[in-house]
Amino acid sequence: MNTPLLTADFDYHLPDELIARYPLAVRSSSRLLHVKGNTLGDRHFSDLPELLNKGDLLVLNDTKVMRARLFGVKDTGGAVEVLIERIIDHEHNIAHCHVRSGRALKIGQTVSLADGNMSATMCGRVQNLFILQFNAPILADLENHGHMPIPPYFERTADDTDDARYQTVFYDPAKQASVAAPTASLHFDDDTLQRLTDKGVQMAFITLHVGAGTFAPVKADDLSDHVMHAEYAHLPQATADKINATKAQNGKIIAVGTTVARTLETAHLHRVDGQLTEFCGDTQIFIYPPYEFGVVDRLITNFHLPKSTLLMLVCAFAGTNNIKHAYAHAISEQYRFFSYGDAMILDGA
Repeated sequence: MNTPLLTADFDYHLPDELIARYPLAVRSSSRLLHVKGNTLGDRHFSDLPELLNKGDLLVLNDTKVMRARLFGVKDTGGAVEVLIERIIDHEHNIAHCHVRSGRALKIGQTVSLADGNMSATMCGRVQNLFILQFNAPILADLENHGHMPIPPYFERTADDTDDARYQTVFYDPAKQASVAAPTASLHFDDDTLQRLTDKGVQMAFITLHVGAGTFAPVKADDLSDHVMHAEYAHLPQATADKINATKAQNGKIIAVGTTVARTLETAHLHRVDGQLTEFCGDTQIFIYPPYEFGVVDRLITNFHLPKSTLLMLVCAFAGTNNIKHAYAHAISEQYRFFSYGDAMILDGA
């Protein structure tokens, strides 16, 4: 009989001062911890081209973060905060939203948002989300009136710096649908990307629209009882072809972030004749130890929250004991943690 894997196995203590609440002045000046088994190397992210080889393939997430947080008042006068999780009907301006207020919204109740520049009516609920219908096209109004949905552990409101730095430098403007950044990609700047290209490292893109569930700790005691949140993912055929070709030539597939890893491993489940093909749809894949990765050879990732599904995925990739060793080292060496923090490159278990 297998011993159940417990959420408590993925807990650790992080001193509050190691939470990076603001970005560094230069993206690629972040530190980079190279984890190869239980061997650790302290580097900087600008060193990344030295750690990759000609013919390797970097896979990046080109999603764009929406200015998805809104503040306002209910028709009863009470304060309300709305975080748009997912726009489900652009034609009729309907979205699934997280809503914080003194009392839960009722069906038919209206809210005035962004100093009266937006309004929405509550139409129903799906699990813990509220279905809101807005009075105008949502994305356009968010660009003008919304706030960047920085993580709750920043313990501050978003400012002008976040508008630029909580986005990657390579996002696709047409893919504006995330409520959290693919944070491993925030370390890349134009200079680093150019030096990678000059070395012969290839690049390809997937899209995964990150949901607010990425910050939620696992509440089930036994991991087998956890229900993973769904997120939209798209692996284009062009990226699938590049991955297949790189594998055939013994190049390494480097996933930039857990969002990319989840997308690639989801597509792996749908491969045809052993080859990746285009995948488009929701993914609820929950990767935790033990798990055999089918696509990803190396993983670039940030340091993640205790008891999070992201930490569990990283442990599945590099080995739980190796990650515990790496995190203890990072804490002792004063690495910066979470979304604006430092990064790791993992060579696998």
